[in-house]
Order: sequence, then C-alpha cells, then structure tokens
Amino acid sequence: MARGFRLIFATSLLLMILGICNGSKIGICYGRNADDLPTPDKAVDLIKNQNINSVRIYDSNIQVLKAFANTGIDLMIGIPNSDLLPFSQFQTNADTWLKNNILPYYPATKITLITVGAEVTEASNNASAMVVPAMTNVYTALRKAGLHRKIKVSTTHSLGVLSRSYPPSAGAFSSKHAGFLKPLLEFLAEKQSPFLVNTYPYYAYQDSSNNVSLDYALFESSSEIIDPNTGLLYTNMFDAQIDSINFALTGLNFKTIKITVTETGWPSKGSSKETAATPENAQTYNTNLIRHVINNTGTPAKPGEPIDVYVFSLFNENRKPGLESERNWGLYYPDQTSVYNVDFTGKGSVDVNTGGNFTNGNGNGSGNGSFWCIASSNANEKELRDGLDWACGSGNVDCSPIQPSQPCFQPDSLVSHASYAFNSYYQQNGATDIACSFGGTGVKTNKDPSYDNCLYMTAGGKKAAASNVTANATSRGQRGYSVPCSYCLFVIVFVMAKLSHV
Repeated sequence: MARGFRLIFATSLLLMILGICNGSKIGICYGRNADDLPTPDKAVDLIKNQNINSVRIYDSNIQVLKAFANTGIDLMIGIPNSDLLPFSQFQTNADTWLKNNILPYYPATKITLITVGAEVTEASNNASAMVVPAMTNVYTALRKAGLHRKIKVSTTHSLGVLSRSYPPSAGAFSSKHAGFLKPLLEFLAEKQSPFLVNTYPYYAYQDSSNNVSLDYALFESSSEIIDPNTGLLYTNMFDAQIDSINFALTGLNFKTIKITVTETGWPSKGSSKETAATPENAQTYNTNLIRHVINNTGTPAKPGEPIDVYVFSLFNENRKPGLESERNWGLYYPDQTSVYNVDFTGKGSVDVNTGGNFTNGNGNGSGNGSFWCIASSNANEKELRDGLDWACGSGNVDCSPIQPSQPCFQPDSLVSHASYAFNSYYQQNGATDIACSFGGTGVKTNKDPSYDNCLYMTAGGKKAAASNVTANATSRGQRGYSVPCSYCLFVIVFVMAKLSHV
C-alpha cells in the first residue's frame, strides 16, 4: 500500500512540474484574404524562419494542411460561420469532414484545436444558436476517432460578447447572449477547452482616444490605473481587457476556464483619421506584447498564469473590406519582406531602422548607444525598489549580473542595482524617453556608467558578463519569474528516476 501511495505521489508531482513548465505561447494568425500572397509552403518557410511554433488558420484548406506537415508547428484550424448549419444539423456531416479534411493529414500536421465559428455574436443571422450543436458534433467525431483528448474544440469571440468591461472587475457577459453562452461555457468547462477571444487595444484607443492614452494601449505607460473595486493596478489595456473576461467568467462560476487570445495586433497603416496606425506603433505594440506574454507575467487578476496569444497577422491582406487599416495588419508584405521587425522569442532588442521601411521619429539620438538610463540619486527609496522589482520581473530584464558574486553586485546599493536594471530595460525597448521613465526615478545620461567588469548594455547589445546558472536561478526566484526550463528538466529527470524505483 505504501508503494502504491508513493507511486501516486510521484506521478502527481511530475504532473505538477510539467504544469509549471508549460509557459505561455506566442503564435501568428495566417489569414489568406488576398490575391497576391506567396504559396503555403513559402509562407510556412517564413514562419519557421521566425521560430514561430503556433499558427492559426481560418479554414481547413488541404494545401495549407499539407504545407505544415512534419514541421512540429501547433496548428489551430477553423470551421467558418457559413458551415455552421450543416455541422449543427447532422453528426454525419462532422464525421465526413473529419474523415476527409483532418484524418488524412494528422498527426503529420499537428492540429491541436478546431474553432467552430468565429465571433458569432457579431453576425447578423442567428449563427450563435448553431455553434454549440456544431461543436458537440465535431467533438463527437473526434471522440470516435480517438482524438478528443489531443484536439480541443472551441469558438472565438470578440469583446462585444461583454456588456461591461470597465473597470475589469465589473466585466460581465451581455444578457442578450445568455442562451448561447450558458451551454457554451458548460461545454468548455466539461471538455477542458479554452475560451477564445480576440482583443484589440488599438480599437479601444481609436474609438476613445480622449479616455485611453496611446501609451496605455502600447504597453508603454509609466502610470497605473487602479480598479476601484479590487485595488488591482493596470499598466496596459491588454491586461485590462483579459481580466474583464476573467471576471465575467468568474461571475458565472466558470473561473477554471482558461483564456486564449486568438487575435491581437496593431495596424501599420490607416486612413487619414487613423493616425495611430503607423509602423512605429505596430512594432511597439507587438514587441511589448510578445515580451509581456513570454515572461509569463499573467494579469493583475491572475498573476503568473500562462496565456497563449496569437498575433494578427502574418501578411497584409489586400482583399479585406473596410477602412485602410483592415488591409495593413500584417508583419510582412506579400513579397515576404518585413513591414517592421519583431522578435518572436521576446528576448532580443529590436532595431526600428533595420528593415529600412520606416525610421524612428524619436529624435533623441539615443538609438545609437550614446545615452544610458540610470536611477536618480534623489529618488524615493520605495519608488526605486518598485522600479527595480518591475524591471527584473514584468520588464523581462536579466538581473543576474546584480546578484551576489556577480560583476555588477558591488557597490551593493539600491541606486546602483536599479541603474543597471533601468538601463537594460531602456536599451531593450528602443532607448526611448518613456523607457527611462520609471515613474520619474530614471534619468538619461551621455556618460557610460560601466565600471570594472560591470558593462552596461547599449543599443548595440553590449552587456555585462554572463553570470552563472545558479545566480540566474536565484534572481528569478527572488523576482517571481517563471521557473527556468533547465530546472524543470532536472526535476522531471529526478522524479522519473524515483518512479522507476517505486
């Protein structure tokens, strides 16, 4: 009996560790509403070259499915609204679709999720009534094929599904969608499928620029917005939008349902009235978004909880109707040249001038590495501490060089440590004035603050000598970082060894 207990305990521990190591994912939306795009195989090569491991497509096009074969890329596929009626009416329709469109290509093509319908509450017809029956039939077809645990089923939503979204704690689903949402949420909870939502801080700013600051929408705000009901602090619109969904789910007792963001992004070009649609803003938003997600920051309501996010979109799509911005959400032109540069690893710095498609209108001359950002010696100690903790946590700065025995630990003072962290964040985020704000505790200098073996980062990427793994792990633990994968691997091997002896 003791042997059995040890086996159960060890297995549970292994599953817990695997859960901890499963961090957030960044993917890309591969839309094809255009007449000038490269072939699917060329698009897949581009995706692979950018180290993108998760992709959303909007249908089950056979040529696209074939192109993703043997790539190891997680693929989310879609059933469009126009097919909801036949899928909802007869189980045989879902069975036939799975047999013809999925089974011949799986598992070589790594399909992980099927979206059944898209933003149906925005549709003019009564599409929402067909979604859950269609989802149920697709799930049943997957179960017959033994794939219901490997391929999830869900549907996407716009934020229009909410009746209230501000403050986030007041987030609530619209009562007019209650008949659709109740069985849907029950399905998602029972099948452990995610709630899929498309979030666009761009539109929040565009529609209400008097109430929403551009910096807040771009993850660049140096101030915080306080939710009066919870006291939670929000520094960006993205988190506020996600938490409005979190609170809406909690309000209906479905707080265990995970959220996946199936679309978010920023347009690089717009009409004369869409002044925020620029390459600079698009690059800033997506760069900050990726860093925010990869760091497993979570949201104020659910700190540290991983969330998968798909950037919209891979290409500019010239056949999309509507305003000029609708055709300019892509990271790439159809000829596969970049509209602007984005690092999907979330680790490196991005040079806004590299692509040659636009220039940085900053005008401060800091992009060439002639400026550094340091902590003000007159700053309040608490504000400095808050700034340091933020830079080493949410700011995604590697603070291991200021740990004991490392090159920048001495002098062991708050101002010195904060200066190193502030400058690293400043250089990694375009060396803009706002990146050196830190609530007024950061100041720019044209004198290199490097000393001895402590080398301060510049725009060119020069930084302090690397520290050892132990110090790095310690600093991550102190700052509330996600658990390093190497540590996870060690624990997994240890637990497996224990399992082999029970």
